Amino acid sequence: MIEKKVLILMGSPRKAGNTAILSEHLARGAQNAGANAQTLFLQALDINPCTGCNQCQGEDAAGCVVEDAMQEIYPKLREADSIVFASPIYWFSVSAQLKAVIDRMYAVGGGDKNVLKGKSFGVLLAYADSDPYTSGAVNALRMFEDIADYLGATLVGAVYGSAWEAGEIRDNEDLLKEAFRLGQKLALQPVSHEL
Repeated sequence: MIEKKVLILMGSPRKAGNTAILSEHLARGAQNAGANAQTLFLQALDINPCTGCNQCQGEDAAGCVVEDAMQEIYPKLREADSIVFASPIYWFSVSAQLKAVIDRMYAVGGGDKNVLKGKSFGVLLAYADSDPYTSGAVNALRMFEDIADYLGATLVGAVYGSAWEAGEIRDNEDLLKEAFRLGQKLALQPVSHEL
């Protein structure tokens, strides 16, 4: 049996913050179900914004022409069976760290070069507000629905919750269990890559 690969794109600038705690529980769930879970701490990587040059979409293009840490992330995106987008909610959407990666995924997510088609997606969000509407998390959730639809990927689930202080989410046992279960679910999803 081939070990499934779950790639967690951790968009929080805090290594021990609420998003990181949710990510840890999701990773444990994926590993519990037999998958290999890898977390990329995006804050530590040199990732530039998309320049909008469109060179990645040329017929003979081999990918993005910007030389930075995304060149190491692209192979991981290709190899992953499941991709998890994990972020705190900043100004009513995902962090700049995660949004930069999403924008740069254009190089491998368009037209005939779409290596993300058929993959499973998961979402983890933490916000310092009373609910997903006033926090803006609903904006991020809608974005991920649209991204999955555009790419032909499957949005398997989203786990999101409120935590006002760093680390406070540890007190929300139900939410941590949800993250663990989403990890298991992603690990057990059938693979349907159509490359």
